[in-house]
Amino acid sequence: MDIVESLKMAGKTITANKLRSGLTMLGIIIGNASVIAMVGVGQGAKIYAESQFQSLGTNVLFILPGTDNARRNTIAPPNRLILADAEAIATQVPSVDKVAPQLNGSELATYRNNAKRASLIGTTPEYSPVRNADVKQGRFITADDVKRNARVVTLGSSISKDLFGNGEAIGQQIRIRNISFEVIGIMDEKGAFLGANQDDTVFMPFSTMTSRIIGRTSPYGVAVQVITLSAKDNTNVETAKFQITNLLRLRHRNTSSASDEVTFTVRTQKDALEIVGNITNALTLLLAAIAAISLVVGGIGIMNIMLVSVTERTSEIGLRKAVGASQSDILTQFLIEAVILSVAGGLIGTGVGVSGILIVGTFTPLKAGVSMGAITLAVGVSGAIGLFFGVVPAKQAAKLDPIVALRSA
Repeated sequence: MDIVESLKMAGKTITANKLRSGLTMLGIIIGNASVIAMVGVGQGAKIYAESQFQSLGTNVLFILPGTDNARRNTIAPPNRLILADAEAIATQVPSVDKVAPQLNGSELATYRNNAKRASLIGTTPEYSPVRNADVKQGRFITADDVKRNARVVTLGSSISKDLFGNGEAIGQQIRIRNISFEVIGIMDEKGAFLGANQDDTVFMPFSTMTSRIIGRTSPYGVAVQVITLSAKDNTNVETAKFQITNLLRLRHRNTSSASDEVTFTVRTQKDALEIVGNITNALTLLLAAIAAISLVVGGIGIMNIMLVSVTERTSEIGLRKAVGASQSDILTQFLIEAVILSVAGGLIGTGVGVSGILIVGTFTPLKAGVSMGAITLAVGVSGAIGLFFGVVPAKQAAKLDPIVALRSA
């Protein structure tokens, strides 16, 4: 039988039962839309996370106390990073541009009757250029502030609004732990970073936070929780990581490369992006696999409807075989109908999935993108499912005895 003629007959059969055909395609439509939307949202989450890290600068490195295993297995790992480590890196590592030691905390900041719990960061003037943290009004911490243990703070834009509203913040006094601090600057808006609002941060001199807020927490010297630094350019990042690692091993009297003996971890921007990429890729794969179950359910629906169609069209099959149609002709006819249903459902589902991605990209921070690979795969799988689940009813129709089929009519 001519393929074109088979396609025409399949089209007439499907359009003759529009409601049933539509319900049959519904599982495929939902499956395709879910797969495409989930992949698109997953890619959007990856792009969003990468943009968050890229905003820090491509030549940024982070030094953390302890190893990954130590931080996971210990509630409060000993802090072996000290201010002298940061100073040694700044003076002895030639590939490093700027170094910003950092102390973190969380305290209640008050101004008159207004109060807000804020993230507290004690640092040095180098923090601003290393972390791309610009000042909108006033100034950031200076070296003189650090030297004098000055009671001054620079506020994030959000906490400034919470404490002062639309009033003037520069020159005012806020209280932290019943200690007065003068506001010397307001930072530009940075937004959220990995779920934390960077604009709810109060910056103060490193020495002031050590002496007045935290105190001495390490027997080895003035402890730091993070050392953030920038390489001189993007090509020096790996070189800087190598040199920093060797320097800190010597300073900590540790020349072994065994990971369980190292008391610090050096992370580059690339390392962080790889970790985020692995997580988002795994989540995308998981979501797509869950959504793909709908495709299998839709294929079973196609098989069920085609089996019903074989029973309903027994007389038609008998008549066609009586006038010369072969088993392969009948088999081809039913397979074509199954594939048309699944491919049509796949195309409609693709439209629904792409629309969902565009809606997500419009109303959320996720820059969800349409994955042509996901669309091609989903539509291809839809056709394959129609072909696979259409085989059983097609074979059953092809094996009908024409005499028995005509008698049953």
